[in-house]
Amino acid sequence: MTSARSVMLVASLVLAACGTGSVEDLPYDADAHREAVESWRQWRHDQLTRPDGWLSLVGLYWLEPGDNWLGSADDNRLVYSRAGVPQRLGVFRVEGDSVMFIAAEGVSPTVDDEPVESVLAHDGGEGSGPVIAWDTLRWNVMVRQGQFAVRLKDASSVVLTSFESIDNFQLAAEWHRSGRYVGYDPAKIIKVPNVLGTVADVESPGAAVFEIDGKTYRLDLWKDSDDSVNFFTAFGDLSNNDSTYGAGRFLWIDAPDDQGRVVVDFNRSYNPPCAFTAFATCPLPPQQNRLPLRIEAGEKTFK
Repeated sequence: MTSARSVMLVASLVLAACGTGSVEDLPYDADAHREAVESWRQWRHDQLTRPDGWLSLVGLYWLEPGDNWLGSADDNRLVYSRAGVPQRLGVFRVEGDSVMFIAAEGVSPTVDDEPVESVLAHDGGEGSGPVIAWDTLRWNVMVRQGQFAVRLKDASSVVLTSFESIDNFQLAAEWHRSGRYVGYDPAKIIKVPNVLGTVADVESPGAAVFEIDGKTYRLDLWKDSDDSVNFFTAFGDLSNNDSTYGAGRFLWIDAPDDQGRVVVDFNRSYNPPCAFTAFATCPLPPQQNRLPLRIEAGEKTFK
């Protein structure tokens, strides 16, 4: 998300340059806002259409101890049957806290553009293992809920190659809300569910508090592993399952200024990866972030 942070930081500086004031009269410049949102949407489109972006995700496979073969043959534990994929691409060998990938005979995968016959796909630590490539396929091993899993991407996936754009609501000034950052001391542990049906304890350093039609609302925020400065959140609203994605949407909120002010711009709310593929493991909005109003701003349901 480093690039996203850069786009949003530029947007914040553009808006901040318009003037200063209290939270209640934080200035709004329509041209600067439009420029910032259009920049964000272009960045978003570019990220989705990357050959290894979320639209290329075609598989999530859980590994078991021992050998787990990947390929197009039906008797593989990990089956990906697109035309042109060999019956056997290779095997993931799970032994204790590590996973080795061993290429099948006649298959020449690469890691960082260097040919490999075998590679340590995961060492049992945090994070994901190296990206292994073959033809238009990319895969790597990660840990989810204490279990090894393989995430498979294909740059020739139908979802990616047929993608044109995401529908957005029209830019609306009323959904660009001035607010304030309210920190939690100590940080609050919030319950964040996910599409796998489990709930994670996540540390929230604070909330964005804002008003709409005279009513006060708040969104608990947390940190994304790639951004130590700005805030990430997931929220739901009454437009979900209607004009927007049923499981809610994501939003980034820039760090507060020196007066504790933030901008909550729902025009930049966006669909989680699980809106595009069944193979993503997305967080869902915590219960307190489900807002009792319709937010017709940002990205619409992906079709």
